[in-house]
Amino acid sequence: MTTFCSLMVTLALLTPVNAQPVANYACRANTKFGQHTVSLRQGINATAPAAVRANTRFTIAVDPQPGTLPSEVKGFKLQEVRDLALRIPVPANTSYVSAHLTGGSGLNSTPSVQLEGNTAVVKVAGPIPGGASYQLPTLAVRLKSGRRGTTVETKLKGTSYDDPGLTLQAKIKWKFLTTTAPVACYPDPNPALTSTKVQ
Repeated sequence: MTTFCSLMVTLALLTPVNAQPVANYACRANTKFGQHTVSLRQGINATAPAAVRANTRFTIAVDPQPGTLPSEVKGFKLQEVRDLALRIPVPANTSYVSAHLTGGSGLNSTPSVQLEGNTAVVKVAGPIPGGASYQLPTLAVRLKSGRRGTTVETKLKGTSYDDPGLTLQAKIKWKFLTTTAPVACYPDPNPALTSTKVQ
């Protein structure tokens, strides 16, 4: 139980440094001590045009805010975080054109983005060491608007632990025990980050 408490604190790793719009994730960690639910916060800014014409191209941008990993909490050490993946669905009433990443820091790897099904997935291999400051890259997705009279909403992906929108691997150490915990998260609640009217 004590080890689990340290993991709960570890998973505050995405808490934003400054006051920003925050996505609240419900997470489940699979540990050697069983499955445990935890909470996680990620500051996110998102932008999109207020209105576009039908069948025209436009861009939405999702900009995660800076954060700092804890290094040690009550004697428990966070060694690193690896294999982080953040998922953003292609909005309804649009078609996907392209996506690219800009910025990001403290990630110790080159982030990538790829389309998986109808979802843009930002992948960061890491490792991001405990105690380090970092920022995930900004994701810009180029879209083509659908029919007139519809609304395009940017949202985060995820509806349950089995349909996660954020996944990562957290490596923690307690005394002589080191364990890696896979973590699956979904936004709860999941309000629209942006709204664009198709005219």
